Amino acid sequence: MSTEALRTLEIRPARTEDLRALVALEEAVFDYDRLSRRNFQWMQRRANAALLVATPPTPEGETAVTEPEIAGYALVLFHRGTSLARLYSIAVSDSARGQRLGARLLEAAEAEAVARGAVYLRLEVRADNATAIQLYVSRGYVPFERVVGYYGQHGDALRFEKRIRFPSLESHVRAIPYYEQITDFTCGSASLMMAMAALDSDYTPSRQEELQIWREATTIFMTSGHGGCSPHGLAVAAATRGFEVSVYSNSDSVPFLEGVRDEAKKEVMRLVHEDFLAKLDASHAQVVQSVLSFEELRARMDEGVVPVVLISEYRLTHKKAPHWVVLTGYDERFVYMHDPGVDEDEHRSATDYIHVPVTHADFERMSRFGRSRLRSVVMLSAPRSRSGDRRRKSRRRTPTP
Repeated sequence: MSTEALRTLEIRPARTEDLRALVALEEAVFDYDRLSRRNFQWMQRRANAALLVATPPTPEGETAVTEPEIAGYALVLFHRGTSLARLYSIAVSDSARGQRLGARLLEAAEAEAVARGAVYLRLEVRADNATAIQLYVSRGYVPFERVVGYYGQHGDALRFEKRIRFPSLESHVRAIPYYEQITDFTCGSASLMMAMAALDSDYTPSRQEELQIWREATTIFMTSGHGGCSPHGLAVAAATRGFEVSVYSNSDSVPFLEGVRDEAKKEVMRLVHEDFLAKLDASHAQVVQSVLSFEELRARMDEGVVPVVLISEYRLTHKKAPHWVVLTGYDERFVYMHDPGVDEDEHRSATDYIHVPVTHADFERMSRFGRSRLRSVVMLSAPRSRSGDRRRKSRRRTPTP
C-alpha cells in the first residue's frame, strides 16, 4: 500500500467482500488464537459486535472494490443488556505501521462504543506487548488486573479499562474476588462464594465447594435439567458457614414452582422449601417478605453487606432462566455486578463479566423472574465470629401495606 493511500485510509464497518482480506491480515499479524473466516463472518453478520476496517477510500463515481485491501481492523464486542463493551482484537498490517493507524482504530472503536451506549471499554493485552500497552495508556486506559497464564505458553494478560462516558461520575465499587461457574446450573453457588470471599479473607472458593453448595441449596427440579439454587437454600448454605444472612423476597411461595408441571416434582420442591425454612429458623436468619428498593440496597452496601441477587437471564442472553449475580457497587446511573456465567462460545472472557455496569432502569427490569415476577435478594454480612456474634432472633414478617 502506497504512502499516499495510507494517508487517506477510511475506517468503516466491515462488509462481506472484506472477509478474505481480513483473514489474510489476521494470519499475517497473529501467530496464535487467530480468528477464522467463519469467526469474522459471524462477528460481521450475527454477533452483538462492531467490526471496523481501515481501507483506501473508493474513488468518487466508482463502485466498491470487490476485494478491497485492508490495512487494519478493530473488533468490539458488546454485552447485551449492559453498558459494557470490550475491544476483542485490533490489528495493523506491517505496511501501515508508524502511521498512527492503531490510534485511529482505537478512537473509532471508542466512538462506536459510545454510540451504542457503553460506559466502559475494556480490553486484554499481553503483558509483554509494550507497544500496545503504551498506546492504551496514552489513550487513558487503566490496568485493573493481571491474569497469570491467560495466553498459555505466550504469557500473562493485563486487563485495562477506560470510562468513555460520564467521566465525572463517582462510583462506589467493592473489590470482590471473581469466580466463574463451572456448570450451567451453579450460578447461585458461584455467586454465593464470591460474596463469602469478599467478607472473609480466609474463605477460598473452589470447584468442590461450588458443587457442595449447589447440593445444599438446589430446588432439585426446574423446568428442565438440573434444579437451580433457591434464595432460601443459598441462605442456609451461607448461615451454615457462619455468615450473617437475610433473605428478602416479594413472595412466600415456593420459588420456581411455576416452571414445573409434574405434581410429584412440585411436591418434592415444597418439601425442600419447608426444610430450608426450618433450617433458617434454627440458624436465627432473617426471612423477610419484602422488596428492597435501590436506595435500601445502596445503604446496605455502604454498611458492608454484599447482596446476591436473583435476575432473569433473558435481558442478557435471551434465555428465560433464573440467574444469580453479586452486586459489587453503584453510582448515580449504574449498578455494578459480577456475573459468574461466562459464555465462551461467543468469544467472551471474564473481562466481560467483572463489575458489569447496568443502568438502574435495566437492573430494575431484570431483577425479577417468571410470570410471578419473583424478586429475591440474599444479603450477606461478615461471619458472626468477626462481627461481634451479632445473633438475632429469627423472624419472618410481612410489612404492613
